[in-house]
Amino acid sequence: MNREEISQRAHADHPIAAPLDDDAVRRLLADGLPRGDERVLDLGCGGGEWLVRALTARPRLRAEGVDVSEGALAHARRTARRLGVEDRLTLHHQDATTFAGSHAFDLVLCVGATHAFGGLLPALAAAREHMAPGGRVLVGDGFWDGTPSPEAVEMLGDLADLPTTVDRVVAEGWTPVQGHVSTRQELDDYEWSWTGSLATWALDHPEDPDAGQVLQAATTHREEWLRVYRDVLGFVCLVLRPTKG
Repeated sequence: MNREEISQRAHADHPIAAPLDDDAVRRLLADGLPRGDERVLDLGCGGGEWLVRALTARPRLRAEGVDVSEGALAHARRTARRLGVEDRLTLHHQDATTFAGSHAFDLVLCVGATHAFGGLLPALAAAREHMAPGGRVLVGDGFWDGTPSPEAVEMLGDLADLPTTVDRVVAEGWTPVQGHVSTRQELDDYEWSWTGSLATWALDHPEDPDAGQVLQAATTHREEWLRVYRDVLGFVCLVLRPTKG
């Protein structure tokens, strides 16, 4: 089983692939979504959960998603079909860094996918290129909520603390108009769901040739979370508007 397939199974019970509960997702979309028959883009949309929730909440909205995973996009199509919003959803199977839309978007999302661009600030620069005048960006990324060990930095990258993260965003010409810092409950629920979904699948399919690999992936991830980064990693979502223009 490849990494993409493992990720899809890990998120089976937590389709928002980030440490956010349903109420936080609802509030962030309410703060970010335009009013009317406008357009939304998700860069690195995965299974499309943000988009289908936006579409079900706003019947005149149109949405587009970009992702390199054909499996994730197929899942998004199935979900959209089940919810009756497939006619307003367009999906692009390509690298989000090379996507060139045929029009601008009133809300651009990139939650938990900034790594595809090389980090938070490059992701925001890319989002700006797709944004219509008066538009907004909804971005989500990790930050250090304590002093990380060298092992944690090697594993998760050179993040900053929350104040520094926001300062860097502001210095790039953005103003936060709303945000959400994931709670300990949200962070733990996400990790338990990630590891638990994998472990459950492996235990339920002992005869599958991938069962051992999947169970080991769950075990390794759980140990890294509990021993390396649980007490130092935070996650923040920001609704942003350009400071000028």
